[in-house]
Amino acid sequence: MILLWSTAMIPQARPYCDQFNTICEAPTIPQLLLLYFSLGLISIGAGGIRSAFMAFGVDQLDERNNSHSFFNWCYVTLMFSSLIAVTLIVYIQDNMGWKMGLGVPVMLMFLSAVSFFLASSFYIKLKPKASLLTGLAQVIVASFRNRHIELPSHATNEVYYIREGSILQVPSEKLRFLNKACMIKNPQEDLTSKGTASNPWSLCTIDQVEDLKALIRVMPLCSAGIMLSVTVNQGSLMVIQAGTMDRHVTSNFEIPAASFSLFMMISVVVWIAFYDQIALPLASKIKGKPVRLGLKQRMGIGLLCSCASMVASAFVECTRRKIAIEEGFSDEPQAVVHMSALWVLPFYVLAGLSEAFNAIALIEFCYSTLPKTMSTIAANVIGLGGFIGNLVASLITSMVDNVTKKGGESWVSSNMNKGHYDYYYCLLAGLSMLNFVYFLVCCKAYGPCHGDNENEAENSGIGDHESIDDC
Repeated sequence: MILLWSTAMIPQARPYCDQFNTICEAPTIPQLLLLYFSLGLISIGAGGIRSAFMAFGVDQLDERNNSHSFFNWCYVTLMFSSLIAVTLIVYIQDNMGWKMGLGVPVMLMFLSAVSFFLASSFYIKLKPKASLLTGLAQVIVASFRNRHIELPSHATNEVYYIREGSILQVPSEKLRFLNKACMIKNPQEDLTSKGTASNPWSLCTIDQVEDLKALIRVMPLCSAGIMLSVTVNQGSLMVIQAGTMDRHVTSNFEIPAASFSLFMMISVVVWIAFYDQIALPLASKIKGKPVRLGLKQRMGIGLLCSCASMVASAFVECTRRKIAIEEGFSDEPQAVVHMSALWVLPFYVLAGLSEAFNAIALIEFCYSTLPKTMSTIAANVIGLGGFIGNLVASLITSMVDNVTKKGGESWVSSNMNKGHYDYYYCLLAGLSMLNFVYFLVCCKAYGPCHGDNENEAENSGIGDHESIDDC
């Protein structure tokens, strides 16, 4: 941030611009290198923080089961900080210039770093162990190398390699072919005198095998969230759509088209606060026992909300396009039609609800299902899904453009009044519904989650939650 700030503070660090005729010189190579280097450092720093802060935060909790509210309010904090970034910081940049606009984030980042390190002695800091990715790769390689070995019909702890201190004595029967990775063929050759594996790429522990199994099992359910990212990413099109509509709230106040994304963030914050502080306590008081929606149910509701957001978008765009044509704006994509831009709010509200339901539940699901050694992977599943969702969204848009422009005007034409974005949104709504069916199939294949057997809980006398528990 300091390097980026320097491009505004030091005149030689940026191209010269004539403020009277807005003509700027081309940037020099050192100026570009400084800019790119500062952005690169920001990306590395953000990657380090975002990939670890959730897992690190949960490590500070007394019990792992208390992570439910932590994830909710962690997401609220992210949305609230985004609200500040796109409102207050942007206001400072527009009205006070880039020196102050970039200087304020520098001070905030400095205060954040200082507060983090001052409290360092109070944190619970778990020491890193062996590389998790290396361990997973070893299981894949070892199971392939041992693919010709026959598994015993009855597993015993004498056949499999057990890590010292592990509670796992035999591997599970699910994804049984991976069990070959931890099967001891010849103790004299496979083990050293200390009892460790002679070659970790040929013999793995049961814990390593079960870690990979857990990751493989959650991947189908996690992949269902990719389509949700695709629909949420349509917000950029909504900005263009809102720009062609009447954005006046009063005669003197007009909402900027790019500011409509605030409503998505607000809906996330409002719903999480309502759900965690009002709905759950009230339902628990009525039932006389703790009540909350299951993780799979919340993920499913989020997927349905994303589908509904595309249906609402298709309806609004169909109406807007019809009005634009009736008013003679077919060849004027920038013309403002007589239709309130507030009609795009259903998309932003439903998209925000889909994030609030699905994203947080998915993080909780992965964190409660995967071993604690994989908590960082669990906390980053949303980021990975968003990255893949961006690629899929671009792929779908390109395919739709290439296919539909053969018959005339493309559905996703640069002229929204001639294109058919309503058809495009209907296509995404259909794909979202197919994705929901895929999610249901994955839920069925996955089976009950840990602690999902209600009758067993009641018989053991610990069924103090309403029927909908962790999953």
